[in-house]
Amino acid sequence: MIRVPAGTTMTTRLLGELIAKHKKEVSDRYEKLKKAYENDYEIFHQDKKPKHKPDNRIAVNFAKYIVDTMNGFFIGNPIKVTHEDREVAEYLEYLDQYNDQDDNNAELSKICDIYGNGYEMYFVDESGQIGITYTSPMESFMVCDESILERPVFFIRYYKDSENIEQGSWSDVNVVQHFINEGSYKWTDEPKTHAFDGVPASEFVENAERLGIFESALPMINAFNKAISEKANDVDYFADAYLKVLGSKLDKEDLDYLRDNRIINLEGDIEKIIVEFLEKPNSDETQEHLIDRLERLIFQLSMVANLSDENFGTSSGIALKYKLQGMSNLAKTKERKFISGMNRRYRIIFSNPLSDVQKDDWLGIQYTFTPNFPANVLEETQIAQNIDGVVSQETQLSVLSIVDNAREEIDKIEKEREKQRETAVDHRLNERLNDGQQNILEPERSATASEEHRG
Repeated sequence: MIRVPAGTTMTTRLLGELIAKHKKEVSDRYEKLKKAYENDYEIFHQDKKPKHKPDNRIAVNFAKYIVDTMNGFFIGNPIKVTHEDREVAEYLEYLDQYNDQDDNNAELSKICDIYGNGYEMYFVDESGQIGITYTSPMESFMVCDESILERPVFFIRYYKDSENIEQGSWSDVNVVQHFINEGSYKWTDEPKTHAFDGVPASEFVENAERLGIFESALPMINAFNKAISEKANDVDYFADAYLKVLGSKLDKEDLDYLRDNRIINLEGDIEKIIVEFLEKPNSDETQEHLIDRLERLIFQLSMVANLSDENFGTSSGIALKYKLQGMSNLAKTKERKFISGMNRRYRIIFSNPLSDVQKDDWLGIQYTFTPNFPANVLEETQIAQNIDGVVSQETQLSVLSIVDNAREEIDKIEKEREKQRETAVDHRLNERLNDGQQNILEPERSATASEEHRG
C-alpha cells in the first residue's frame, strides 16, 4: 500500500512519483501472478536444451483451477443484499440490477483471488445514474494516509489508449481530474466535483496481507511443471533409445549425424565391434512420487480442495463439508473482508444526492453469503420447518438455497394468500347466489307442477 501524509495536495510531479511506485509493484509481483493465471509459467522461459535432447515444456495451470474453484465456492451463489426499510431495499435492488452487480461482484472476487486485492470505482454516468465498475490492481491503486486507520486520500487509475499513450484519472474526497503522459504528466481538464462524500472508490482485499490465493503455492507449481516436463522428456528418451557402437572409430561427420539420431560411439580395445541399444536407468517411481507430493502440497498450501480427487466422488453430506472445511475457512475470512468493502461501497453511493435514500441508510444493510456447497434441499426444508415460530419468517426462508431473496419471497407468499382469500370469498358469494336463485325458482316450479297435475 502506498501512503502519503494527510493533507497532501496532488501535483503532476507527485502523480508521476506515485505511478512509478505502483508500476514497480506491478512488474515485481502483479505481472507474475497475472501470467500464472493465464498459464504463462517459468517453464516456457527457460533456456533451450541442445537440439539432440528432448525439450518438452508442459504447464499444469493450477493457478487458474485454484482461483476458479474458490471463486465458484465463495460467490457462485450471488450475495443477498437486504434492508428492513422497503424503499431502501427497492433502491438497492434497482442499483444492483442497473449495474449488473452480481457479475461485478464475481469478477471483483476473482481479481482478489489472483492479486490479493482489487478495486471498485463509482461515478455518475451519462444517464444521470450512479455507476459501479471493478478495476484490476494492474492499472489502479489507492493511496492512503499514514494514520492507523489508513484513510483513503487518492484513487488513481491509468491505462494505455489505442495509440499507446498513457492516460487516466485521479480523485480525492472532493474532485476528479484526468491526465495524460506524453513524456511528462499533465492535466487534460480542470478538477470537477464528484458529489460523493469521500474518495469514489473502494478497495476489496482477499486477506489482511493482500496475498493472492495461489501465491504461496506458486514455487511448487513451477516445480511441478518442471518435474512433469522432465517426465515427458524421459518418455522421449526411452522412445528414442541411444545406439552404442564399440570397437570402431567414427569420423566427426558421421558422429555429428549419428548424434542427432541418438547414437553413442565409444572407442576401446575389444576383439569385436559391438552395436546395440543403450538402456537408460528407469527413475519412473521417483518421478511419480515427486509429482504426487508436489500436487498434494499445492492444494494444501492454497487450502483449496481438489474436487477432481476420486475421494470426493464417494463423499456426501457432513463428510463432504469436512473435506471442504479448509476452503470454507478461507471463504469466511474473505467474507468479512468483502463485507467491509461493500459497506464502504454503499456508504459512498448513499452519500450522493442522486441515490434517493438517506445518507446513513447503509447502516441497516444486511448481507447473506451462501457458500456453493452441493445443495440438499430436503435437509434445508426440514431445518426451515424446525425453526418455524422460533425465528422470523425472513430468517426461516433465508435457510433455503432455492430462495434468492427472502423478502421478495414473503411478498409473493402474501400475494398468493390474498389471491386465495379472494377466490374463497368469490366462491362463497357464488354459492349464496346459487342458493338464492334456487329458493326463488323452487315455488315457481311447485306451482307449475300443481297446475299440470290439476289439468
